[in-house]
Amino acid sequence: MSDTALRERTRLLRVDLSTGTVTHDSLPAEWRRQFVGGKGLAARLLYEELDPGTDPLSPSNVVILALGPLSGVAPGEDRFAVVTKSPLSGTFLDSYAGGSFPRTLAGALPEHLLVAVKGHADEPTRLVIEDGDARLERSDCWGLDTVETDDRVDGAVACIGPAGENLVRYATLASDGGDHHAGRGGVGAVFGSKQLKSVVARGDPPASTPELESLREAHRERFSREGPGEWLRAGGTLETIDFADEMGVLPTRGWVSGSFDGVDDVGIEAVRAAAVAREYDDVSVVGDGRGDFRIEVSDEQETESVPRGAAPITLGAGLAIDDFDAVATIGATCDRLGVDVISAGNAVAWAMRAADEGVIERDLSFGDAASAQALVSRIARRDGELADSLADGVDAAVNRFGTDERRSHSSAQQTPSGDGDGLVPTVKSMALPSYDPRGSPAMALAYATSDRGACHRRARPVVEEVFATEEWSPERRAAAVAEEQITRAVLWSLVVDDFAGEVIRDYGASWLSAVGLDYTPAELRRVGERVWTLTRLFNVREGFDRDDDALPDILTRPQVEGGHDGLDPEAFERTLDAYYDRLGWDEDGRPTPDLCERLGIDNLRP
Repeated sequence: MSDTALRERTRLLRVDLSTGTVTHDSLPAEWRRQFVGGKGLAARLLYEELDPGTDPLSPSNVVILALGPLSGVAPGEDRFAVVTKSPLSGTFLDSYAGGSFPRTLAGALPEHLLVAVKGHADEPTRLVIEDGDARLERSDCWGLDTVETDDRVDGAVACIGPAGENLVRYATLASDGGDHHAGRGGVGAVFGSKQLKSVVARGDPPASTPELESLREAHRERFSREGPGEWLRAGGTLETIDFADEMGVLPTRGWVSGSFDGVDDVGIEAVRAAAVAREYDDVSVVGDGRGDFRIEVSDEQETESVPRGAAPITLGAGLAIDDFDAVATIGATCDRLGVDVISAGNAVAWAMRAADEGVIERDLSFGDAASAQALVSRIARRDGELADSLADGVDAAVNRFGTDERRSHSSAQQTPSGDGDGLVPTVKSMALPSYDPRGSPAMALAYATSDRGACHRRARPVVEEVFATEEWSPERRAAAVAEEQITRAVLWSLVVDDFAGEVIRDYGASWLSAVGLDYTPAELRRVGERVWTLTRLFNVREGFDRDDDALPDILTRPQVEGGHDGLDPEAFERTLDAYYDRLGWDEDGRPTPDLCERLGIDNLRP
């Protein structure tokens, strides 16, 4: 049984699959002070140990499971980060998942912040972590889906499904039997390339302290009376689709429209009607009344699923499917196969639009749930020419079937950095999620400048911008995006739940003090600035620049069915200038020497 006493985490667990060895290192004290943990510390290690131009699916790539100094005791749902070089975008990649796995991992490795894995195993392998150490075992789960794998192994499990085994470039790492996913960017494919099927953690979560419990109670009260708490109690991320539809920013029918006539059939009310239970976790949730809706779904065998906002948006409105049971079933298929719902939904949407436009000859049409589910399953197994190309992302399908001749800067992709040949928008080969930025120009900036490709979690200014009574200036948009990116970089270095973090006022300084780490809020904001700059330096070193912070062409055209005009490219460029200026980057998007010196990372400039 692990010693669960709370202690400072100072160590790194190294796993080399090629040699079958597990070793322990001490993390440099300067790194821990500058980057704290989680995203920041893992980014520092990745920058140090990965050669520029490394193929993300080669044995040389490093994949890092990262905890933070608050892991197991932070407010909100316990989370962990997975950091690597993305096989989809070729950029820096951090992806997050919650549930019991990170809590158990924190107890199983009480002195460690990072688990860094490199190499390639000779056979399917699992990494077992307990009692502060780890060992490698042969896995008998290759070929099983995420639910079957979790059922087969004793302990808290993070695993890949068939999509990861088949190197789908947006395969996920699933935990808690597919309830949670480190989803976007393809960490599951990196695991698959190494023949690492799963990580199994065994241990008791870290014990809390009276000071932490006092902070937890204060946070619970504040969370319950502010926006995030009210929203999550009402319906969690599932209400996103209703908000997006009302504002005309709901990506519908492959980005043709900003609203969906069938939204009531797949939105929050449909979920409430279908739910058999709402599951609360008093350990990981700070008493905010939030709980996951659970619904019964038949997908090869009877199971339960936890629908989230991405499923009704991308698989419902995005594919014009207004049958909630069908949307839930496709979502459950994605979860079991271990494939990112957002990327898979956009891939199917591209295929449907391409069939409509005569780019491909396939029997695919919007609203056809059976064809959508079948294509998702084929993508996960790379079954057929279309599915094989879509498994590499929308841009890869354009490369094979479309006419866009542009190519990505990433040496590992063989895919263009286009925008789905004008059918589905992408940034750095990652398909856009959740919100159509034609109704929120600041959101377009957030997508374009995200360090891992189009992402709505680095910054979500749409929530504020759509209600603004006056037009935002380029400087206002730049400030909104940059400050949220910096704040998220701090919280993800702790690692703190996104929603719980929205009501933390001091960047987590009081929480860190409770575990013996002394930071002022100003110092922590500097950590966020440093982390965001470091991931930009990583991408610059990989060959990315201003041209990759691009506005997809499709977004410069008005919605075919809707009220939003296309975005103004010149206005976007002015906003991008203001963003670079605010962050201290030059006109090509490269962090300046003065900035790097001020942040104490001038030795990392490429």
